[in-house]
Amino acid sequence: MNADSLGFLRDLMNTASPSGYEQEAQRLVRARVEKHCDRVETDVHGNLIMARNEKAPLRVMLAAHVDEIGFMVRHIDDQGYLSVSAIGGVDEVTCAGRRLTIQGRAGPVPGVIGRHAIPLLTPDERKKTPPFEELWVDIGARDRADAEKAVAVGDVAVLDAEFRELRNGIAAARAFDDRIGVFIVTEVMRRLTARRTLVAVFGVSTVQEEIGIRGARTSAYRIKPDVALAVEVGFATDHPREDKARHGDIRMGAGPTLHRGANINPVVDDLLVKAARRHKIPVQRRAEPAATGTDANAIQLNECGVATGLVSVPNRYMHSTVELVHLEDVDNCVRLLIGFIEGLSPRQRFIPG
Repeated sequence: MNADSLGFLRDLMNTASPSGYEQEAQRLVRARVEKHCDRVETDVHGNLIMARNEKAPLRVMLAAHVDEIGFMVRHIDDQGYLSVSAIGGVDEVTCAGRRLTIQGRAGPVPGVIGRHAIPLLTPDERKKTPPFEELWVDIGARDRADAEKAVAVGDVAVLDAEFRELRNGIAAARAFDDRIGVFIVTEVMRRLTARRTLVAVFGVSTVQEEIGIRGARTSAYRIKPDVALAVEVGFATDHPREDKARHGDIRMGAGPTLHRGANINPVVDDLLVKAARRHKIPVQRRAEPAATGTDANAIQLNECGVATGLVSVPNRYMHSTVELVHLEDVDNCVRLLIGFIEGLSPRQRFIPG
């Protein structure tokens, strides 16, 4: 990955973007791709839609969600402590004793998540993960009036965790799920500038996936694609005490994952496999016997149905502040999507059988 792309990735990963409050991240994405697209627009939900060659007869949609899990302030007590609720699937185990930043109306507000000190807990209490109701956020306020100068009920927050490169091409960040997918879509749209494609391509940075796959549903209805690829993170199982018989054998650095199951159109799957072979891109396979719980699920069911595929980047420690991806997998995912698009004919049909 070149320095320019890596710098954008770092900025994107360090930008707070909890579900429903994705505007700042979307501004970064727009600035990155605007000159490389024929049209870029934001819809009423906040989805960012990037279009190229949109009058072509075959319409391709690439979708990745820009939102992340986080917190929302639900109460400020008389002493100035905040109670918060989770936005999306927050793991309570990762929360106590962590720093976070609240997106206040006048700017970021630093705070910490407090709990009773370990020496004050009984042996039984030490064995339990404290639920959100027993945690609080401390911003150093003197009282409620002082706290309300900085924050308000409904403000959102994310845990503090900066993008960091580890060894051997592996990087850590708070929300690779799924801003790494958004990064991939932006890279595809940028690189298509120098290539001739025979199909219309719509890249979408979707919103509100973590609270019900909402943005993908509305943007697919607007675009009406013939074929769509959701670009996600998938569970890497190459770490200790993972049950590969249940979750598959998916390794970081071994290439993007192609998902296979009822959510995936078999023609799209075949075209992805052929594109990977044609361009010598390593890929892995994951079985999906039911709905995937990703943007692919909502897009597939749009109107009378969309031929849909799901491509993911292997990700360790999902929904934590230390999610890991391999940057080589990211580059290979970009190459695979470009190869898939370039291999499409305007006359391509996706009827199975």
